[in-house]
Amino acid sequence: MKTSDFDYVLPPEMIAQTPIEPRDHSRLMVVNRAGGLIEHRRFIEITDYLRAGDILVFNNSRVIHARLAAVWQNTGGKIEIFLLNRLRPGLWETLVRSGRQVKPGMKAALLAKQSDGGTIIAGVEAEVIERKEEGIRVISFSDDSRLAALGTVPLPPYIHEPLADPERYQTVYAEVAGSVAAPTAGLHFSIELMERIRAKGVQCLFVSLHTGLATFQPVREEDPREHRMHREYGIVCREAAGALSSARSEGKRIIGVGTTSVRLLEAAAQASVPGVMGPFEGWVELYILPGYRFRMTDAMITNFHLPRSTLLMLVSAFAGKELIDKAYRVAIDEKYRFYSFGDAMLII
Repeated sequence: MKTSDFDYVLPPEMIAQTPIEPRDHSRLMVVNRAGGLIEHRRFIEITDYLRAGDILVFNNSRVIHARLAAVWQNTGGKIEIFLLNRLRPGLWETLVRSGRQVKPGMKAALLAKQSDGGTIIAGVEAEVIERKEEGIRVISFSDDSRLAALGTVPLPPYIHEPLADPERYQTVYAEVAGSVAAPTAGLHFSIELMERIRAKGVQCLFVSLHTGLATFQPVREEDPREHRMHREYGIVCREAAGALSSARSEGKRIIGVGTTSVRLLEAAAQASVPGVMGPFEGWVELYILPGYRFRMTDAMITNFHLPRSTLLMLVSAFAGKELIDKAYRVAIDEKYRFYSFGDAMLII
């Protein structure tokens, strides 16, 4: 197995720059693992594939205002601080974009935007505490309670058009702040569609995995098994764990909404007694490659992912690489929209 096995060529015009409105009107590719059948539907028609007793598992993590503008205190040079993980109050793992080499002890002042488009010193100091691998810097903030007001919601680098409403990069059920990228499979769900799903007898459960560097860090090693997944913090509450255990024992389908939900479900299952899902809270570093045996996931809703990414490897592990290769070729031929604001895939 090589990382290049998960490569493909995508015409740039197929990268979705803006979300479809309404949310639930994107296209939906339905991929049947048993027979290899591929169907083309609209996302709002996903209820045709759901049945009473199914469990849909959503990631309710909310995207934080992770992009911060700042200036070095000694030179006045502009920098950007990108928040990754909150280690404890005031202390964060970050990425720093600067024209200088970023070393421990360097201090910066955060900037606040003014109504006229200018910026002023915000009165919050950032100090570089530690230098880690892959460009990560641990930074101490003098007052991280103000970071949400000073920062902006980040969009992936392949999206070049600003959003008129930043809330469009949040799911309608986003609740627990902590992610730096949206769990994009959930962006297709409207409140109305979720009501229709519940009315059909489908149970909606919510877990939290705070999406971080693990989601968008590319695999650079030619052998994907040498890639190291960055940890992300996840929570499966006691109520959700009990419902999942009951569903498994009763033979009900568990459907993960997005790769983040799937990774958290599988990590929690690995940490539990076999056959019984226990509550879980902690760091998730699970890296799913073809050959992995899924313990809790019977079906999956996902988007179309970047080449050479861990997300593409995960769906290939779930559906089989040959079937996913076929599905992606069909998606390109049929002009599906790709990536965060793109169309969806249901793998059953």
